[in-house]
Amino acid sequence: MLGGAFDPPHAGHLWLAETARDRLGLDRVLLVPTGRPPHKGALEASVADRLEMARLAAAGRAGLEVSDIEARRPGPSFTVETLRELRAALPEGTGLVLLLGADAAADLPSWREPAEIRRLARVAVAPRAGGREPARGRRSPPVDDPLPEGGPDVSSREIRRRVRAGEPIAGLVPPEVERYIREKGLYT
Repeated sequence: MLGGAFDPPHAGHLWLAETARDRLGLDRVLLVPTGRPPHKGALEASVADRLEMARLAAAGRAGLEVSDIEARRPGPSFTVETLRELRAALPEGTGLVLLLGADAAADLPSWREPAEIRRLARVAVAPRAGGREPARGRRSPPVDDPLPEGGPDVSSREIRRRVRAGEPIAGLVPPEVERYIREKGLYT
């Protein structure tokens, strides 16, 4: 499971999902756009738009699927609740892996029921692009599956800034996502 705002989904998300799929031998990776994130303010794109952009980003990529599990749930989206729901729906013995970037991993101790998250799923973490460490004072939790460096240095915040400034975003998001952003007038 790779959860997040996906506001918008970008090349870094896809790199993490595909790298984890290949390196860890995962059958599938669920991209799970959050409904209402508990640790962030309001998101810029609606949940419907973020789900559609995630579907466009995952289309044609083997083993990548999009789940609306958090978007359907009322109230804040807590990872522990999502993992419980996924666990209940999966056959006995099926393993879950929670995919995180280093910044998200550094925040994991502050999430709701971090020990339960660790019980429900293995944690795979990719370092930040460029080898940057998490912000000062933030430490990553124990990692079950470290993933390699090498992903693109891109952020949703930078993409939104570029769209507002009329700068190109080609290569930062899949072409279908770029087209969707332009057609819907998102982030302007």
